[in-house]
Amino acid sequence: MKCPTCHTVITPINPIPTVDIIIEIGSRIVLIERRNPPPGWALPGGFVDYGESYETAAIREAKEETGLDVTNLQQFRTYSEPGRDPRMHTASTVFVAEAEGSPQAGDDAGQAELFSRDNLPELAFDHGRILADYFRWRDRHPR
Repeated sequence: MKCPTCHTVITPINPIPTVDIIIEIGSRIVLIERRNPPPGWALPGGFVDYGESYETAAIREAKEETGLDVTNLQQFRTYSEPGRDPRMHTASTVFVAEAEGSPQAGDDAGQAELFSRDNLPELAFDHGRILADYFRWRDRHPR
């Protein structure tokens, strides 16, 4: 990209777009244990590929990391605090979706398990905050 005024080549530095998916199976949600740094349990998700919609990225990441086909995908919120990911500045659009069956770890997930609100493990990134917001929202918008 070139500056329109001086024509100097510039490389934009912007937040990297990502998606995270809160997958509901009954009254529980799916979390993955990360195989790659940073370690810990997290919502399934990942980077949005060039030319891919955020919705398509969420469906793809859910399938890759959990083996689940999600339905009723809806956008929840976007989280963009610069320090949310220790590797780089990301902006994650979070989706809520439903699935049936048992999650099976795949891609960069070491494990995939179901958790209830009362037995959440320690979470990576800002996923504790995301889930706190989600549970407050779910209390006001039951299925």
